[in-house]
Amino acid sequence: MRLDRPIGTYLLLWPTYWGLWFAAQGIPSISNLIIFTLGVIVMRAAGCVINDYADRKVDGSVRRTAHRPLPQGEITAQQALTLFFALLIVALGLVLMLNKMTLLLSIGGLLLAASYPFLKRFTHVPQLGLGAAWAWAIPMAFAAERQTLPPALWLLFSAVILWTIAFDTYYAMVDREDDVKVGIKSTAILFGRYDLAIIVGLQIATLVLLSLVGMAFDRGLYYALGIIAAAISFLRQYLQARDRTEEGCFNAFLNNHRVGMMIFVGLAVDYQMTTTLL
Repeated sequence: MRLDRPIGTYLLLWPTYWGLWFAAQGIPSISNLIIFTLGVIVMRAAGCVINDYADRKVDGSVRRTAHRPLPQGEITAQQALTLFFALLIVALGLVLMLNKMTLLLSIGGLLLAASYPFLKRFTHVPQLGLGAAWAWAIPMAFAAERQTLPPALWLLFSAVILWTIAFDTYYAMVDREDDVKVGIKSTAILFGRYDLAIIVGLQIATLVLLSLVGMAFDRGLYYALGIIAAAISFLRQYLQARDRTEEGCFNAFLNNHRVGMMIFVGLAVDYQMTTTLL
């Protein structure tokens, strides 16, 4: 479940909070905040489990993943599936506390989360599937807070997808050589020598979309400062990864936790200052 490695939880938590704060105009209900936070933890854990199940026959041939429980024989494939479905039951219990619209949307989120690990066998853009799974928290947050899906939320949805493709490409660059040998597909392989240029393009598009989201929801200075801080972090990521070393690419990936946090802090402070002035 990778509970000892929370980076994936953070990367899912921040866009979820973006959605909640935009949907609730800066004041999400305490119950929704708790439910969505727990949901992020549970679904990220479930995603890790089904990912390891899907990759159980190839993880042993990849240096970074060879130590995982399934290739090491510490647990069986059946035990992994049992854990996955147990986590889904917990997630179902959480979503049943929300309204019908959010419950129906959660079905789409489940399908995306469960199918992503298998996309690596069929397409060089599995990161697109991961991005959609990551971004699905956005419409769910709006459904939970507003019971409506305004068109502007899809700008935020798209921003999360592009951001996810960018940071997961950095992650995939760490394993690129091993993935080629075992037949796993990824954007890192697809982009080839243009990987860094495409990542930069995706990040710029992410910033543009986030700016448009801010305008659509009438955000101000502090939100803009959060986006500027994110842009500076993106530049730092490029500098870390420009030599394409495994350490540099992995550190660039990890830095996205700060990107998500800075955008959220800017958003939350912006709403708070607006509320205070009113």
